[in-house]
Amino acid sequence: MLLAHRSPVLPDHIAQTVWRGNALGGRATPVLSTGHPALDAELPGGGWPCQALTEVLQAPGVHAEWRLLSPALAQLVGQGGTVLLVNPPHSPHLPALRREGLREDHLVWIQTRTPTESLWATEQALKSRSVSAVLAWLPQARSDQLRRLQACAMHHPALAFIFRHQASRTEASAAPLRLEVSVSGHPPKLPPPLRVNILKRRGPLLDRLIELPHWPAGLEPLIQRAVPLQGCGLW
Repeated sequence: MLLAHRSPVLPDHIAQTVWRGNALGGRATPVLSTGHPALDAELPGGGWPCQALTEVLQAPGVHAEWRLLSPALAQLVGQGGTVLLVNPPHSPHLPALRREGLREDHLVWIQTRTPTESLWATEQALKSRSVSAVLAWLPQARSDQLRRLQACAMHHPALAFIFRHQASRTEASAAPLRLEVSVSGHPPKLPPPLRVNILKRRGPLLDRLIELPHWPAGLEPLIQRAVPLQGCGLW
C-alpha cells in the first residue's frame, strides 16, 4: 500500500523563515510597502525588506532612485524618520523632494572623497539605529565588501539601499534583493515609466519586467494636459 506524502508541519517561528524554491518567500523580516502595488506583489512579504540590503542597478546616466524609493521614504519621513544619503552622484533637488513628502530637515547628506570613505560611512550608518533608511551610492563595491555590509544591515532595523552600475549584474552579491531599474520608451508627450527587473529575491525567478507608472509629484497636471516634458528627475 502506498502512503500519501505529506509535507512536514513546522512550528510557526520556524515556518516563517523557511520557503520553498517555487514559492515567493514570506515575511522573514519586517517590510515597508514600496508604494508601488505592482512591485509589492512580487516582493517577499509585500515590500522593501528591513534588516537586509537591497541592491539597485542602473545604466550610466539613469538616475531613477527617487522615483523608485520616494513613496516608501515619504512614509518614513512622515513618521518622523531620517534618511541618510552617502555620496549621491548629484545634489538632491530639495523643492522636488519636498513635493514628494521628503522634508529637507529629515535628510542627512554625506559627501565622501574616496570609495573607501563611502564604504566606511555606509557601514557606520548601518551600525547606527538613529536613521530610518540608508541610501549609498557604491559603484566600486566588491562582493566581499557587500557581504560585510549585508552583515551590518542584518542588525539595522530599517531600510538599506545600495546603488551600483548595471554592469555589476553578473557579479556575486550578498544582497537578498537585487533590482535592475531602467526607463522605458514612451510617447513624446509623456515622461517614461520605470521598468523594474527583479534579478534576485527569495523566490522563483520573475521572467517579466514590472512597469511602474509613478510620476514625481507636481507633474500630474502637466501630464494630463499632455505638455511636452524635458525631464522629470529629482536631482
